[in-house]
Amino acid sequence: DLHSFPTRRSSDLEPAWREEKSIADGGSILRYLNETASEYGIDRKIRYGQIVTRAAWVSAESRWLVDVTASGSAEPIRYSCNFLYLCTGYYDFGEGYLPGWPGVERFRGQIVHPQQWPDDLAYEGRRVVVIGSGATAVTLVPAMAEKAAHVTMVQRSPTYVVSLPARDWIANWLRRNLPDRAAYTLSRWKNVAISMFYYRLARRRPEFMKRLIMKGAKAQLKPDFDTERHFTPSYNPWDQRLCLVPDGDLFRAIREGRASVVTDEIEIFTETGLQLASGEKLDADIIVTATGLKLRLMGGMELMLDGSPAELSKRFLYKGMMLSDVPNLAYSLGYTNASWTLKCELIARYVCRILNHMDRRGFTTATPRVHGDIEEEPAIDFTSGYIQRALASLPKQGSRKPWRLYQNYALDTFSLKYGSVDDGTLEFTRPSAQRCVA
Repeated sequence: DLHSFPTRRSSDLEPAWREEKSIADGGSILRYLNETASEYGIDRKIRYGQIVTRAAWVSAESRWLVDVTASGSAEPIRYSCNFLYLCTGYYDFGEGYLPGWPGVERFRGQIVHPQQWPDDLAYEGRRVVVIGSGATAVTLVPAMAEKAAHVTMVQRSPTYVVSLPARDWIANWLRRNLPDRAAYTLSRWKNVAISMFYYRLARRRPEFMKRLIMKGAKAQLKPDFDTERHFTPSYNPWDQRLCLVPDGDLFRAIREGRASVVTDEIEIFTETGLQLASGEKLDADIIVTATGLKLRLMGGMELMLDGSPAELSKRFLYKGMMLSDVPNLAYSLGYTNASWTLKCELIARYVCRILNHMDRRGFTTATPRVHGDIEEEPAIDFTSGYIQRALASLPKQGSRKPWRLYQNYALDTFSLKYGSVDDGTLEFTRPSAQRCVA
């Protein structure tokens, strides 16, 4: 309910990160989330063990009806609300992507997918093969190499890997010498400016950026390591995501001989490991399939509008957060070229602004409407496999604002934090059904 919380002030929602590490481990992130949720009372509003299966908009009542299945309950639960805010991400959290290799059933060891990681996995002193080259793989390999007998990363093709310090000495210095708010603001904009600069450099001068990344990788590895083969992708930087490794931990594990990289195709699984297309055989006790993700918008729920499917692929994204002709619904989606939460925070602030505007003016619905002709473009212009496999089911972006996704924090800050809610695109209505295009 719009009135179940006190007045929403977006300036209140600014818990700062105070850890020493800027590229943080999972424990630090979880601790921050728990502390923030407790401080702002969010933990007392969460209903655990519930899966949303369906959300249906009823125009006659200006309400969403949300159907939920709950663990331990045989009866479905129905919630109703007049504004629905989805923070479900866009990954399938039930299962990851598996290419489907021949002979998997023959392997006598243990096969683990990171999304179903067992708490009791014993890999100390054992031979581990990690299949994949993305963020999950480059995180797991150095972590497991600390205790495993040896870890081999098997990749079909390389990924750009960049080493950054885990601790941001500038941010830490600012926190020691400035008030919290000033230090937090300066640190954030410093990091945003650096990431935007390198992203634009990569798009405008891809060959230069490629050489710069390769130079950094070579400096981290032994002179005889084949960097061209194992860390030089065939695509340009930021055609797919870059992988960051804190303090070069992946390179250090390879340099010290605790881990290795093999770039080859998997031909078949054997009883003892893998046989590669080159004829090489890799023995393993444990195989970790870090082979990618599946996209699944809105947690897989069914979205209905007055009894008809919403058909997401026919919708445009308004400011990267709402869907054309879908009332009172916001969707929290982050950046693909920067921290995911940067955009999510801006969206949360904008949702507060919309709700407060509706409260003040007595509106019951806010619906993005497309005016005039706009060209249709893919919402995400990545060549990554998980994106390409799902493009047909994703909403689209348009050729002009506010339907275009700029992947630019500075532009989005002006649009979402300071831009007018009355932008001529959001259509507001009152209970009398009298329409008002702001």
